[in-house]
Amino acid sequence: MGARIMVVEDEEALTELLRYNLEGDGYDVETVMRGDDADTRLKEHIPDLIVLDWMLPGLSGIELCRRLRTRPETKQLPIIMLTARGEESERVRGLATGADDYIVKPFSVPELLARVKGLLRRASPERLATVLAFGDIELDRDKRRVARSGRPIDLGPTEYRLLEFFLEHPGRVFSREQLLDSVWGRDIYIDERTVDVHIGRLRKLLNLGREQDPIRTVRGAGYALDDRFAKAEQA
Repeated sequence: MGARIMVVEDEEALTELLRYNLEGDGYDVETVMRGDDADTRLKEHIPDLIVLDWMLPGLSGIELCRRLRTRPETKQLPIIMLTARGEESERVRGLATGADDYIVKPFSVPELLARVKGLLRRASPERLATVLAFGDIELDRDKRRVARSGRPIDLGPTEYRLLEFFLEHPGRVFSREQLLDSVWGRDIYIDERTVDVHIGRLRKLLNLGREQDPIRTVRGAGYALDDRFAKAEQA
């Protein structure tokens, strides 16, 4: 499962160029052409990184960046600012508002891809890790193998993606809608109760005998990998 990147850019040709190259590098890309639309979307769904244009209709990129930094859920969200403004004072303003990086148009696509990868590596190393581990559970992305305390676990493709997503965000609670969006995809309509079915299957495969259930059900909210599980395994 590739990192999710939102591109907020109103130039259609540049948007398609960025989408093509980012998807070519394995990222899941969403594009938005207005700042106010991006603001609304980001209240519903948070990507792993944003490529954000400075000048946008509806709401400027600089104002959107400022708003994101005031919200607890997006305070640490990696942001790369795109702009035609090359003056040092403008770069300082963009970084001071909260952007993590700043690229002046026209720019080299390979350079942008390198900066995206570097920023993701620093902000979310688990998104690029080959092996994800939580307590006694280990998932090897290269070999597509899962094990618990060394015991191999044969997961179906959907249960594998669910576990991978949870391992990327240990402790965080996700609603059924968020899980559908992130694991199944935004363009597929599936009833939310489908999530319960696959969570049940995943639990059955992960837990044998008296093994502790690593998945926590949060009534009225959703599901999470229980951070108490990892602490118990380390004790």
